[in-house]
Amino acid sequence: MTSPGARHARKAVIPVAGMGTRFLPATKAIPKELLPVVDRPALEYIVAEAARAGLPEVLMVTGRNKAAIEDFFDRVPELEAALEKKGDDGRLAAVHSSTEVAQVHFVRQGEAKGLGHAVLQAAAFVGQEPFAVLLGDDIIDERDLLLEQMLAVQAEHGGSVIALLDVGMENIDKYGAVAVEPTSDGRDVVAVTGLVEKPPVDEAPSSLAIIGRYVLAPEVFEVLRETAPGRGGEIQLTDALATLVERGEPVHGVVFSGRRYDTGDRLDYLKAVVQLASERDDLGPPLRAWLHEFVSQLPRDGASPS
Repeated sequence: MTSPGARHARKAVIPVAGMGTRFLPATKAIPKELLPVVDRPALEYIVAEAARAGLPEVLMVTGRNKAAIEDFFDRVPELEAALEKKGDDGRLAAVHSSTEVAQVHFVRQGEAKGLGHAVLQAAAFVGQEPFAVLLGDDIIDERDLLLEQMLAVQAEHGGSVIALLDVGMENIDKYGAVAVEPTSDGRDVVAVTGLVEKPPVDEAPSSLAIIGRYVLAPEVFEVLRETAPGRGGEIQLTDALATLVERGEPVHGVVFSGRRYDTGDRLDYLKAVVQLASERDDLGPPLRAWLHEFVSQLPRDGASPS
């Protein structure tokens, strides 16, 4: 069992090998992780979150047709020179920021066998230290320090920590679900006693769902190597975490109640763009004014406006 406080996470892993079929045909040639959320790719928000939390080294687990992701985090001297010549300091700073946000590494998954298999590709990069896994479909508002709290819980208790969200029993069959017990750390930190991937509603242990943030003990790699394909014929990270719980390894959950933007669903992606843009100093005031006018003209019966 991991001894609390023995090791601290310094690295983050971001799986980006998915095909993005929900956004076809847009993702036929563009990785879904690079779709813009206002004027930054969703993936840049995720990398910036890891860096802010004190994880300066990031490994992206990629697949076929993802070379554009490597290009995005690389320098573009010609573009930088053109912006500098024009005196466009604002855009030049934005370009530099995307390159300098963290030290980004890449490894190919080769064959898409599930999230657990993707995480397993990070074993050599991580070594024998705890590490974070951030899924690119979930953007956590930078004002809500979810990852920082998870890292603190892991540093105190050891083992692994997962982010949880109460999605209601009617939606739990779309997520990994957990059984939990209270802890002395308060209502938002719980001990996980069981996990199941996408259970039928009537079999779900609770309405608490796993969302896309994990801080994992390195012992998870050994378990993943032994984990047989589960739901969907894929190696499920949820199944590996369930095995860790069964073995007596500590697994805690942080129940999140802050601002989360789901960019993995088309409707939620549109909501995320509107929400984030409406709060910007440069775009917010005119966008909010337009939204008020637009909404006031919408028909009340749900029909499309003429």
